[in-house]
Amino acid sequence: MQTPSPCDLLIRAGILVTQDVQRTVHFDGGLAIGQGLIIASGPWSEVSAAHRAPQTLDLSRRLVLPGLVNTHTHAAMTAFRGLADDLPLMDWLTDHIWPVEARLAPEIVYAGTLLACAEMLASGTTCFGDMYLFEPDSARAVQRMGMRAVLGEGVLSFPTRAYDTPQQAFEHIETFTGSMRDSLLVRTAVAPHAVYTTTPEVLQDSFALAERLDLPWMIHAAESASETAECLKQFGKRPVPYLADLGLLTPRSLLVHMVDIDETDIRLVAESGAGVSHNPRSNMKLANGFCPVQQLMDAGIPVALGTDSAGSNNCLNMLAEMKAMALLQKVHRADPTVTKAASVLDAATLGGAHALGWPELGRLAPGSAADLTALDLDHPGLLPLYEPVSHTVYSATGAEVRLTMVAGNIVYQDGQFPALPQDELNGLATLLKQWALDKTADDRRVFA
Repeated sequence: MQTPSPCDLLIRAGILVTQDVQRTVHFDGGLAIGQGLIIASGPWSEVSAAHRAPQTLDLSRRLVLPGLVNTHTHAAMTAFRGLADDLPLMDWLTDHIWPVEARLAPEIVYAGTLLACAEMLASGTTCFGDMYLFEPDSARAVQRMGMRAVLGEGVLSFPTRAYDTPQQAFEHIETFTGSMRDSLLVRTAVAPHAVYTTTPEVLQDSFALAERLDLPWMIHAAESASETAECLKQFGKRPVPYLADLGLLTPRSLLVHMVDIDETDIRLVAESGAGVSHNPRSNMKLANGFCPVQQLMDAGIPVALGTDSAGSNNCLNMLAEMKAMALLQKVHRADPTVTKAASVLDAATLGGAHALGWPELGRLAPGSAADLTALDLDHPGLLPLYEPVSHTVYSATGAEVRLTMVAGNIVYQDGQFPALPQDELNGLATLLKQWALDKTADDRRVFA
């Protein structure tokens, strides 16, 4: 009889949704974890017989799936949750968000990102892509919480609170990237804000930096009809052809939103290998429209999911985002058979890992990261259970999440965060609200 191999932790799962190549689902499944990675994944009887560990985690009344990957947010904007609602995009930005962001400071970014990490971990997200300012302070929060993130310092052509020129932003990004080189949790990206807040030179220089540092390049693209009109006015082209003509559509590129698009746009993106981050609930709330993701997927375009910020979505819940993705496509196409649950879960896991250039994420298979979340199978909203993937997409709300793990470490369990006591969490909310309502500052440099 073969001697069991040692590992750090064994997990017994009532239902294990692996998201491996075969999309295998195990009833009474098992995971063996060592050094933050999945060593084995399969039926509990086989995994437990082949491995021994000093600790076994009993999740036999849980549905275990890979940690969700949120490919687009502005994490620190939890400070603006509910500050301004029911407004058009440009009114929301120029009249409410930009004036407050004119007073942005590193400690606010740190506090807002801590709060965002807590919210995401409590609803099953283990990694997120970010675009904001003072990203080294976001990194402090991410590392404290034990989460993963790909952090992109936002680049604009005009001064912000963090820098005065795009060249300074590029220098910040390079320094920040170097400082994160040995981090297991934080990676970096280059993140020009949008076509209407940059110049062709800034966009091309930012892409050259991403290529030189081998980083993802992410940008808001075709978010609204007003953006298209502004791009046509400034550059004589729609956003997607404009980016294509500048040589900025490649597999390195992640285009966020892609709402106001046509057949030519879809063809250009499909030919380029660029990916799309779909943010359905933010797009709906701001009435910008919707991204035709089924059409994109049919064209072979890699599609991932994102929440956008808590300022424009009001929450960072990827489980809710999955349901919105599926339902929006069905009603748009008047066809309940499109955008099936399995495709949506792929977008929130494997698709997110691909979009952020982190292929070890999004699955629970040997060699992948031990990042997972566990839903309560005794929760009434998941009963009775016929098909686990369907329940994950159409029934789960986030209230069922009982445990979240990153790199084999428990970072959320039953309402508690090991790295963030409840009284400190409450204090963050108080701090952020006091800052947001302080209208005494007169520094008008902005970022969105």
